[in-house]
Parts: sequence; C-alpha cells; structure tokens
Amino acid sequence: MSQERAGLVTMKGNPVTLVGHEVKPGDAAPDFKLYAMPGAPVGLHDLGSKVKVFNVIVSVDTPVCDVQTRKFNEEAASLGDDVEIVTISMDLPFALKRYCAAEGIDKVKTLSDYKDASFGENYGVLIKENRLLARSIFVVDKDDKVKYVEIVPEIASEPNYEAAISAVKAAL
Repeated sequence: MSQERAGLVTMKGNPVTLVGHEVKPGDAAPDFKLYAMPGAPVGLHDLGSKVKVFNVIVSVDTPVCDVQTRKFNEEAASLGDDVEIVTISMDLPFALKRYCAAEGIDKVKTLSDYKDASFGENYGVLIKENRLLARSIFVVDKDDKVKYVEIVPEIASEPNYEAAISAVKAAL
C-alpha cells in the first residue's frame, strides 16, 4: 500500500495529500514507466548514464508550469550533453508534443505519467485529490542516485531554480 503524506503541499492555499514513497537525497532513484507517445514506455534506464533532472509540473497549459519548463529548456544548453532534463506531467503525450512544437521547447524531453502514475507514486508526488503531480525537482546522478529533491510547498509557486542547477553542476 502506498504511503500518504498530508499537508506538505498546498494548491492555492488548500492542503493536498501526496501519495507514494518519499524520495530523499542519497536514495537509489526509483524506476518508472512514462510515455512520450502511447505504447512507447520510457524507464529510468532508458535515459542512460547522464545526470538527470526530473522537472515535475502540474500541466504545460498553466502559467507557472510554462515558465518552469521554459527555464529548464533555456538552462539545458549551458549544462551540456551529460545532462538530460525531463519534464514530467500527467498531460497526455499528444498535449506535450503540441506544447513543445508551439512554444519552441526543444532541449528538454517531455514525458507523461498519465497511464500508470508510476513516477508520481514512486517519487511520492502524486496528488490524491486530483491525480496530478505536485510541482517538484529531482536531480539524479550518473549512477542513478538521488542528489537533490525539492517538493514545492505551494503548487502555484516556482521552484528554486538556482539550487537545482547547483545540484546538477555538483553531480557532473
């Protein structure tokens, strides 16, 4: 049975419950099954031996998620080829593809947790009340060890980009 953690996160001031296992720095990164397109699952090992940034958002069609995705798309170029930035949401793969094409998002990978919610549960960021993902950042090193975790306390707020980028640079 999945763990539930209430009150760690609010959505527009209202507390929500996170479902899944809490992931902390030093833990082995949990595997997952995400989708770029239906029928084509992507797991942790498919991302290779790069430093991985899991940029977790609620939906690409919301203003803060758009800003967050754009920020990591901009940062991707300066971080180099040893870093894989993956934006993860419950948006359908078609919506992610449409968003990237329309907004010029071309340096980050977008993957959907819509089918199994395996990322949400395995990383402890699945919101029980609405089956969306809580805004969060996970940095995983080349050996698949978690180096940095930020679960943003208020979903309408942006994450600490500087701390996440510092964690990426330290993991390189």
